[in-house]
Amino acid sequence: MPESVSPREIAPDSDTRFSELDLALVDALQSAPRAPWTRIGRALGVDATTAARRWDRLHANRLAWITAHASAKLATVAYVEVRCCPRSLETAVAALAELPWVFSIDETAGDFDLFVSVAATDLPSLGRSVHGVIGGLPGVRSTRTRLGIRLYGEGGDWRIRAMEPAGRATLSPPRAVRHSTRGTDTHGSRAADSQELVRALGGDGRLGYTELGAATGISEHTARRRLRRLINGGDITFRCDLAHPLAGLSTMVIYRATVPHADLDPTGNALARMEQVRMCASVSGPHNLLVIVWLHGLDAIAPFELALTQRFPALEVKDRTVGLHSAKRMGRLLDAHGRATRHVPLALPG
Repeated sequence: MPESVSPREIAPDSDTRFSELDLALVDALQSAPRAPWTRIGRALGVDATTAARRWDRLHANRLAWITAHASAKLATVAYVEVRCCPRSLETAVAALAELPWVFSIDETAGDFDLFVSVAATDLPSLGRSVHGVIGGLPGVRSTRTRLGIRLYGEGGDWRIRAMEPAGRATLSPPRAVRHSTRGTDTHGSRAADSQELVRALGGDGRLGYTELGAATGISEHTARRRLRRLINGGDITFRCDLAHPLAGLSTMVIYRATVPHADLDPTGNALARMEQVRMCASVSGPHNLLVIVWLHGLDAIAPFELALTQRFPALEVKDRTVGLHSAKRMGRLLDAHGRATRHVPLALPG
């Protein structure tokens, strides 16, 4: 993947759009990111060569990518609303994008300018990172932080739902319900050699064992054994992402909502299973639910909110913020059309 593409250049053309088969392929790889092409092709009803060729085109045109990161089960996650000084937005985004513990950045239209997702080893280091680093960046005027308490669903769980359910069922079992934003320490529980392996897979989650060994200076056999150990221990997470605006999902909305405490977990788990919901978490602050959705345009907001009202009568939407542009997602810098331009490996602040 090119490492020097400007995040605002190159308009989409016929080679940088998704076909129905492309979307089904992304769906399959969201369910099984490292499955052999024979298995992927079988689920899609095509041969392995066709599946691999389609993926090569998507990846080369930066329309879709598979990444990996250490499973942050003991990490503290927070969502930071950043207000910028006039004409300082691009400067702030550029600085934030290079911070390895800032895993996602969204420019917004609302009472704040940026919605920034961050991770740290603990609460004190989170405070130092947000107040001392983000708060001190040129162009940043103020910050407001919501601590992630319980994660019900995140972007790696989301599916574009473009393939037949029977095909998806052949690729992976249903995902377990999530209960927390915290679990295995992403950096303390692995040896340094495994960190190099995770870093290599962060750039390309489908690297073969030979390529993986060459990238990390170990044998193919050792690469296979170490990766299996990480997967079996739940210490690595794979995900397939795509340029969502070019897939027809042009509108991102961030909701702050409130539900009675007794309804929080059932509501959060049910929300996370809705096809529009990318992320759902309980958070600190006056509103106990944070929900991020991807929709097919601004005119889809009202129908979605009507569905929320009908399905969750106890839920009160307190605020909606529309995303203007996703500048970074799980370590990938994105251009104006949502295509990946560069990878900043994730790492927690020391």
